[in-house]
Amino acid sequence: MEAIIVTGGLGFIGSNLIKILSNKRYFIINIDKVSYASNFNNIPKNIKNYKFYKLNINNQNQIYEILNKYKPKVIYNLAAETHVDKSIDGPKEFIDSNILGVFNLLEAIRNYVKKISLKFIHISTDEVYGDIVGKIKSKEGDCYKPSSPYAASKASSDHLVNSYIRTYKIPGIITNCCNNYGPNQYPEKLIPRIIYNIINKKEIPIYGKGENVREWIYVDDHCNGLIKVAEKGIIGENYNIGSEHVFNNIELTKKIILIYKKIDQNIKYNYKIKFIKDRPGHDLKYSLDSSKIKKKLKWSCQYSFSEGIEKTIKWYIKNFNNNYFKNKDYKKRIGLKI
Repeated sequence: MEAIIVTGGLGFIGSNLIKILSNKRYFIINIDKVSYASNFNNIPKNIKNYKFYKLNINNQNQIYEILNKYKPKVIYNLAAETHVDKSIDGPKEFIDSNILGVFNLLEAIRNYVKKISLKFIHISTDEVYGDIVGKIKSKEGDCYKPSSPYAASKASSDHLVNSYIRTYKIPGIITNCCNNYGPNQYPEKLIPRIIYNIINKKEIPIYGKGENVREWIYVDDHCNGLIKVAEKGIIGENYNIGSEHVFNNIELTKKIILIYKKIDQNIKYNYKIKFIKDRPGHDLKYSLDSSKIKKKLKWSCQYSFSEGIEKTIKWYIKNFNNNYFKNKDYKKRIGLKI
């Protein structure tokens, strides 16, 4: 049975990727340092052929030992600090995880691949391209212009991966994805926060004037894109993974309210949007050109936005009520430090 490593597998995207991989007859090794956004509830209790390691990817020696022990076919690197607001309040942890962590992971792989080959899939973000006002979509190969400490740390990790691919012949591929949503997402992010406030009959806070534009992909579509890249992607290439579901934050909020009301037709509350102080350095627009992965690897999204949001809303209705998220820090406003 072939082994697969997922770093950050207790998090949102990583745990959803593990669920899909668990149906494909792999032995899955989950490496996660167990941070505030990690959640053991994200992994099914009955999962088979699975091993968990509580481990920081900065621990190069232990990573190397795991590589030698399991000889994985693929490593999906999803271990990262991801919340822009937290990076504004405290950038250091983002440097430690997203740059130094990737460096140590690459060093372990560099020493390991002298013995046996694998594919290293480094998962990045559309935010590395920066604000695209005046452009239609970001393409692979476009200049990086990150605006936040989070985006800068991810851009740095992408550059590190590319340098190791060229200099040390690491068998790596970088993917850049748009905003994800779906089950298991820690509620500090926009879509679960909107759903949380609808459930609790609260005003829905939106930054600035609500004009910021983002592209949204259902997490299973992203995960299936990652699997397609691992199966058919070319070493040294970059692949954008997007959905073409692009909305500004006001449009997004109204769509979620409308779909929520269709799910729960007994709702009487008139939900209101509350505009709040914007975060520093807030980019206006991100959007990806995903034609490369569609044409070269024959991947496409399977979920419409309405289908994905309906599944997401139903999941949060169930799990917000059963204390799924033990850490309640998501209720606090952050990202205002300048």
